[in-house]
Amino acid sequence: MQDLPGKVAFVTGAASGIGLGIAEALAQAGVKVMMADIDGDALAREAARLAATNADVAWVRADVSLKAELQAAADATIARFGKVHILVNNAGVGGGGGYGEWTDAQWDWVLGVNLMSVVWGFEIFGPLIEAGGEGGQIVSTASMAGLVAAVAPGYNATKYGVVAISEGLRPVLAARGIGVSVLCPGFIRTRIMELARAVPERLAGAIPPPPSDGPVNPFAAMAAQAIANGIDPLYVGELVVEAIAGDWPYIFTDTQFEMGVDARFAAIKAGFDQVRGRVPRR
Repeated sequence: MQDLPGKVAFVTGAASGIGLGIAEALAQAGVKVMMADIDGDALAREAARLAATNADVAWVRADVSLKAELQAAADATIARFGKVHILVNNAGVGGGGGYGEWTDAQWDWVLGVNLMSVVWGFEIFGPLIEAGGEGGQIVSTASMAGLVAAVAPGYNATKYGVVAISEGLRPVLAARGIGVSVLCPGFIRTRIMELARAVPERLAGAIPPPPSDGPVNPFAAMAAQAIANGIDPLYVGELVVEAIAGDWPYIFTDTQFEMGVDARFAAIKAGFDQVRGRVPRR
């Protein structure tokens, strides 16, 4: 999609962080943007800020872990702009609990936001993009944890899932005029560690907040520091705009975790080497 001005994009998780950076970069490129997020107050504030720069933006509050709300947001997008060309499945949450700590509610929530909203995004918006007859692009935010399992099990599983869905659907949707990209960011300056702000009212009390006292998890402390000093979300947004124009299959924000990916694939290759030359019993 090299001719971006005048196109229409729908971006989830758009009230802050990577989603806001993508929405802002798209708006700067002349794209009309429908911004969606569960945080209605922040969403209204940021949409008003962008609109003050003459960007053509609108917003709709949505809990994307509920399919009906994502469908309603899609309906609002068509009502406001008439069509849609670009879907950015960006909404995501951290947490989920470590081994021996997780609960069913945590799994349901993390799976709903991080993975099922991506599934529903393809399901709901794919036909809308096709119906426009002008082609389009679907970008889904995974993580480097979608290539190297380095965070909580639930988070890892959802992000691996986003990578797999994107890779599998890329050739399928290419035949329908839709490009598919997966964004695997590293440490970006976002609010992902602020768990409580994204928990919907229907799950209040079911998702335990991070402990406020006692020993600090070393990984959590390291991650919080890295995120606080992370990459500017607007820079990530600018990369995504470039990737949409060039139909990149993978979008990385930096090379910090490249060695980890190399090590993972080396371990996979070693697994094949262990059985190379053996004749399987039939």
